Amino acid sequence: MRSIVDGQLRFNLLGPLEAWDGDKRLRLGGVIQERVLATLLLEPGKVLPVSRLVAAAWTEEPPTTSSHQVRKAIGDLRRRIPRGSEVLVTDGPGYRAQLADAQLDLSEFNALAASAREASAAGRTREAVKALSDALALWRGPVLTGEGGPVIEAAATALEERRLAAAEELFGLRLSLGEHGELVIDLRQFVEQYPLRENLRGQLMLALYRSERQAEALEEYGKVRELLVDELGIDPGPKLTKLYEDILRESPELAPPPSAQPVPVPAHPVGVESPCTLPYDLSDFSGRERQLGEILQRARQDRSGGTRILAVDGMGGSGKTSLAVRAAHQLADAFPDGQLYIDLRGYSPDQQPLSPVSALGTLLRALGLPDDRIPDDLVDRTALWRMTLIGKRVLILLDNAADAAVVRPLLPTDLGCLTLVTSRARLVDLDGAHWLCLEVMTPEESHTLVGEALGERVKAEPEAAAELARLCGHLPLALRIVTARLSNRPRWTLQYMVDRLQDETRRLDELSMGERSVAAALRLSYQALDENSRAAFRTLALHPGDIDVYVAAALLDTSPRQGEDILEFLLDVHLIEQPEIGRYTFHDLVSSFARGLHGGAREHTDEAAVERVLGYYLTLSEAACRILFPGRRQIPTGLDESTFELPDVKTTDRARTWFAREQDTLISLVTLAVQHGFDRHAVHLARNVVFHLNARGLLDEFEEIARIAVTAARRLGDDSLLGMSLANLGVACWEMGALAEGAEVAREGRDLAARVGDGGTEAHGDSTLGLYMSLLGRFPEALSHLERAMTKERELGLRRAEAETLTILSTLYEQWGRYREAAEAADRAVELCRQLGQHENKLVALIDLGFARVGLGEYKEAEAVVAQARNLCGETREPGIVALTLALSAEIAYTLGDEEKALAYARRALALIGSSASPLRSAKVRNTVGRVYHKSGKHRLAMELHTKAHELAAKLDYRSEEAYARLGMSQAAEALGDVQAAAGHRTVCEEMFASMEVPAGSRRK
Repeated sequence: MRSIVDGQLRFNLLGPLEAWDGDKRLRLGGVIQERVLATLLLEPGKVLPVSRLVAAAWTEEPPTTSSHQVRKAIGDLRRRIPRGSEVLVTDGPGYRAQLADAQLDLSEFNALAASAREASAAGRTREAVKALSDALALWRGPVLTGEGGPVIEAAATALEERRLAAAEELFGLRLSLGEHGELVIDLRQFVEQYPLRENLRGQLMLALYRSERQAEALEEYGKVRELLVDELGIDPGPKLTKLYEDILRESPELAPPPSAQPVPVPAHPVGVESPCTLPYDLSDFSGRERQLGEILQRARQDRSGGTRILAVDGMGGSGKTSLAVRAAHQLADAFPDGQLYIDLRGYSPDQQPLSPVSALGTLLRALGLPDDRIPDDLVDRTALWRMTLIGKRVLILLDNAADAAVVRPLLPTDLGCLTLVTSRARLVDLDGAHWLCLEVMTPEESHTLVGEALGERVKAEPEAAAELARLCGHLPLALRIVTARLSNRPRWTLQYMVDRLQDETRRLDELSMGERSVAAALRLSYQALDENSRAAFRTLALHPGDIDVYVAAALLDTSPRQGEDILEFLLDVHLIEQPEIGRYTFHDLVSSFARGLHGGAREHTDEAAVERVLGYYLTLSEAACRILFPGRRQIPTGLDESTFELPDVKTTDRARTWFAREQDTLISLVTLAVQHGFDRHAVHLARNVVFHLNARGLLDEFEEIARIAVTAARRLGDDSLLGMSLANLGVACWEMGALAEGAEVAREGRDLAARVGDGGTEAHGDSTLGLYMSLLGRFPEALSHLERAMTKERELGLRRAEAETLTILSTLYEQWGRYREAAEAADRAVELCRQLGQHENKLVALIDLGFARVGLGEYKEAEAVVAQARNLCGETREPGIVALTLALSAEIAYTLGDEEKALAYARRALALIGSSASPLRSAKVRNTVGRVYHKSGKHRLAMELHTKAHELAAKLDYRSEEAYARLGMSQAAEALGDVQAAAGHRTVCEEMFASMEVPAGSRRK
């Protein structure tokens, strides 16, 4: 087992999943946590969407709460892992594992394997053997045992294959060094594990033969032949059969090398002409080890039939040509009759694409044929080209291909040849090609590229270097341009370059140097489209998030089927990406490029598309809200409903899943609506979004959207919409603890609603004002507001709003010490929620009823109520409300005599409150748990909790909890023997309770 013992964090994937902090092994939690972590570690530095993590975490159909459970698992892992938020990073729509190579055994294995390949290619065989031996020593057993799930099992299989490939490479190198006797034992162990793997069996046969054990070598062939016939019904392959025949006749070719370190043999026989027209191989080529390895492996595989074509596709600037050229140079020794390169100019500025006739002429001349032997027409040139290559082993690199029709005549038919093709579009009609899609670099690969270019400057500014790579979208062309500019400007810091790139309006201008430009590369891909595709590209880029076929249909004013065809076409030409099935998105730099295309004559078209997509989302979010929030007041939007086809959100689960998936996009769309002057869309869409955000406990986002809606409503000059928007902002201020501002906002909204005769919004404003007055300790004034609100809500039949007001009234009575009235109000709220059939406020009503029952001393009844509340604490609930449920459960369990259960509830409540955005609930939870700890004799812990609760409540002017925090501090100080401090705290709390008219006998105990 390998682990870092100097305090460094390290993860081990090559065996059962392990995490170490120095010499301390970390507990990672349950199965979901381990599967999520394993999946992120398998692709370090890569952003994985939540859907990918869901697929890895569940072996069967995932639950409806799977996305939330994944996010919860990430949060749990961050708490368990030192500096967890730096290791597991939220990035856009997903997460990525941010690690140095030394922190992950898989990264270390990859680095050692790459080092071995480089040493082997340079003839440093012993160095390669050492690197491969160290790499294989990292394995601790079967990979990811116990993790389960098809995604992880597939990854484990792939890792095991890489281990086997490294082992075979190591055995081959050791055989070339003359080590054969000592290899037999190691080879037998691998052959026993993988008895059908012919390459391993062949290496064992050769080691036995060279150890003068010919009979045993021949016996191994008999064993594998019998196994293959029995298991698969086939004979051994031609390579193993030839080895068997060579051993039978004791071929001189099988003799061990004459020395321990053989002299490298020239790739081509002396005197034989071997044309090479490849471009030079970049000396600072970095990254792309996996893709390079895949090309080399496939290129070296024996083929029984068919033309060998390996093709690389990717967006402009992704480094396709550099990768293909690097691969071609490393494969040169396998193609001794020549390595030919030709640029087909499929995406070249100011140049016409090369025709097949011209390309064949260039290739034939490279092979030494004079012009007078080269025919003029395509058919004859193709025939001559293929005849010339018969019996030869030539590598042909066809770069920058735009069309399969250009490539086909250039393909050789001889099986000894290999064709490499690069293209910005996947040429789907190029039959027989094996395609490798070249995506942007991983953060680690980007770091390596920047580090090799800038050296010590990266070490001096590591955070700026990482941000530089992110702003370049990890696109190799962008990274090379930026590093070249910095190299030519030694006085520029990396942070200065970052600051220049932060301005999105000029980012593409910064990514330009000489003839190289990211914008120019993207423009070539764009100009290769027909006009309809260009228009679709520009329009789709208006969308601020991921796109599905329904959204595409709304943007493009078409059907979902046609929208999907357009998206798939743009995906094939690498102008958009597909992070998951059915979802499409733009790379950041492509998005910047596309936005720069808008304006001028297209402005009217752009506005029409924005209006269509806003109408689509408004209609769809209204439908989802009707399912998720029954009894919600229907407010006319004054806008036409969208006529575009909508996805199914007719069930609770589907509506909730849609909202959760689209929430970031919806937030961005509210801003987009304001930017384009669609203020009415912005206000109504914001109303729908804040219902979801509030229910999920996403309070920062709730406040942000509520403020944008108020700004849009003020600009519209519509008092009705402004009153509604202010009402929502008033709730957001309460959630965030901004009590003074919230009271002012709620009062303005209430007064506006009264002026325009909007009784529902007026009642909501009074209800919210009652909440604020209650928190501020102004109980009689709060009661007056709440009674007015309930009167109007009952007149208008607003049962949902009445239920919410009743919960506020119950909390007021409970703080006031009027527990019987608190219980009655909460009971009515619970009944109204039941009548509505589904109501997210039911949990709040049950908690209020529980606190009232505790105040009445009815602990068994309180436990029955809180048990119902615990059952409603699903994964999507705001952590603060769940923590409050558990804190109350702890208080009840302790009073009923179950101290162990009480302390367990208390610990869970405190663990959750740290991730809650609600300071109000945080203060109440700490006070409630503090009382439990005090009663159980944990006085110092109780003092810490009440002190923190006091700090929070005093900052917010949350009077009742501030008073209870002082009371708790007094009791804890007295128990700890600090009589003077206890008296001081008690005096203050008595004054506060008196000002709120809370009788001494009615306070929480």
